[in-house]
Amino acid sequence: MKEILDISLENEMDLVLAHRRSMQVGEQLGLTVATRTTFATAVSEIARTAIEYTDNGQLHIVISGKFPRYSLFARVVFDADQLFRSTDEGFFYAKKLLPDFTFQASGNSYLIEMGLGLPRSLKLDDSKISDLKDFFEQVSPLNAYEEIKKKNNHLHRLTGEQEKELRIQRELDEKKTEFISVASHELKTPITVVKAYTQMLKLLKDQYSDKVAGVVDKLDIQTSKLTLLAQQLMDVSKMENGSLQYDLVDVNLNAFVEEAVMILSAVHDGNQINISLGKPCVVKADPLRLEQVLTNLLGNAAKYSSKNSTIDVATSLSDDDKSVVIKVTDQGLGMSDEGIIKIFDKFYRLDDVTRSHPGLGMGLYISSKIISDHGGKIWVESKPNEGSTFFFTIPIV
Repeated sequence: MKEILDISLENEMDLVLAHRRSMQVGEQLGLTVATRTTFATAVSEIARTAIEYTDNGQLHIVISGKFPRYSLFARVVFDADQLFRSTDEGFFYAKKLLPDFTFQASGNSYLIEMGLGLPRSLKLDDSKISDLKDFFEQVSPLNAYEEIKKKNNHLHRLTGEQEKELRIQRELDEKKTEFISVASHELKTPITVVKAYTQMLKLLKDQYSDKVAGVVDKLDIQTSKLTLLAQQLMDVSKMENGSLQYDLVDVNLNAFVEEAVMILSAVHDGNQINISLGKPCVVKADPLRLEQVLTNLLGNAAKYSSKNSTIDVATSLSDDDKSVVIKVTDQGLGMSDEGIIKIFDKFYRLDDVTRSHPGLGMGLYISSKIISDHGGKIWVESKPNEGSTFFFTIPIV
């Protein structure tokens, strides 16, 4: 069965379309004037009944069968609270015109199918049927109403496809979030145990050689990285579930930045970190989460910069003195315009650094959420091979 065309039956204008298009199908098939008129009149009778009681009808004109025997059918489906029977007036006349007539009712849903056999003299085959379908897909509108109707149907289909894609994307995101939540919790316990044993080994350093001590230090560093990754996974899961909590207190911003940079300088001792502080100010923030943002930004700056290069951290008040701006500037790889647009997306990583620099692409996503939840903004300015500057703002108390 191959559908040639379909028309939604919503109002009296659609009745005109149903009749004229049915006539046109008969004409394209090469039916006699009497036969196509009979078919179109029967279609009109059923369409009229559907339109009279509902605005959700649908007319489908199809060709069924296989070479060399084919049949032309019109199928009308609609829902209505009115109780219909096959003996009702509209159905009665259509049945008189086309004896090949079936009527099905299921609750408030109705299906009427009517048709006629096509003579073999038409020399119809699958190729001609496909050409007929193409003809009606490309044919010009009969009037302004059909033109508007086609545009609306096209928009409706696009909207439906977009909604389906969004629904699928939401389902995938939910599954990813569930997996992240389970994985992060399952990882947390064994990592904590390994970290504890590593700390115990470090306390016993006088009982083993310096070579073993070096191995233990490396083990401790890698365990700390695993702890950070597990924590990031948990943060992403909490953010997706809306359960990430903040302990907001008054924070002296300059003193906080100065202390955080001093600690992080020891971690990233391969780079010179300079700090420039603007006017003192107080912000309402969660110190641990704010430190997490600075850690991510400075960690990325060191990660994507060459050793001994300079990283600059600066604070300043915004032009309206309502927020403080913190910026972290590196002399690293930089990024393209496409990278700038996507850099704060979950799990996004630049193609150029995926192989050379390990990571999951979560740090900047988490940082952007933290800053957003604090009522601030975060953005980046960058050029390839010229470094990057990350900015974020926090409202002043």
